[in-house]
Amino acid sequence: QPLISSAKWLQVHGLKRNKLSLSQILSQIGFQHRKDYVTTLGKLVASRYADGLFPQYERAQDGSVYNLTAKKELILHFVDCLMGAIELYKQRMEWLTSESRQIFGVIQERCIVIVLDFGTAAPTEFDLCRDALSMVLVEQVTQIAKFNLIRAAQDLMRWQQKSAPVSESTVKAAVTWLWKLDPETAASHTSAAAALLEAMSDEAVRS
Repeated sequence: QPLISSAKWLQVHGLKRNKLSLSQILSQIGFQHRKDYVTTLGKLVASRYADGLFPQYERAQDGSVYNLTAKKELILHFVDCLMGAIELYKQRMEWLTSESRQIFGVIQERCIVIVLDFGTAAPTEFDLCRDALSMVLVEQVTQIAKFNLIRAAQDLMRWQQKSAPVSESTVKAAVTWLWKLDPETAASHTSAAAALLEAMSDEAVRS
C-alpha cells in the first residue's frame, strides 16, 4: 500500500505539469485584463473594451482581473480534473493518518534505529507498545534498507550489534525479539540518553 499510495501522490504532484494551478487554469479559460502606464495621465489605465463583454474573475492574491472566454464544456473539464485531484489528496491524507503512520509518521530514511524506552509501563501498556512497534516494523520498516532496535535499560539491549539489512526474515526475527522482552527490565534516568548515543554510533544510521 505505501508504494501504491506514493504512486498516486506523484500524480497529485503532477498538478502543475497538468496545468491545474489557479493561474494556469485562468490562462487556459480566458486572458488577463491588461493595464498599461499612460504617460500623459501619469498612472496605470486598464483597457475598457472587455467591460460587459466577458465574465470577469478577480484574483484576491494580486488583484489581477481575467476575462473568461471558455465554453461551458472546458469549464466542466477542469471541474472534473480538480475533483479528481481533491480525491487523491483525501486518499493521501487518509493514508498518512492511518495505522502505524498515525503514531510514528512516515519513515523516509533508508537506515534507522528504533530506540525503545518503555519506562515503567504496566504490562497492558507494555503490550500496547509492542503492538504499535510490531505494526511499524511490518508496515514501514519492510520498505527501507536497514534497521536495528535498541532497548533503553540499565544494561542496553540490542537486537543486532549494527543495523541489519531489511528482509522478510530479519523483520520477523525483530518482531520475535520484541515480544520476548522482559517488561520488568530495570532502567535508569540516563538509560534513554545512553541508548540514543548507542544508536548514533552506527555510522550507517540516518535516523
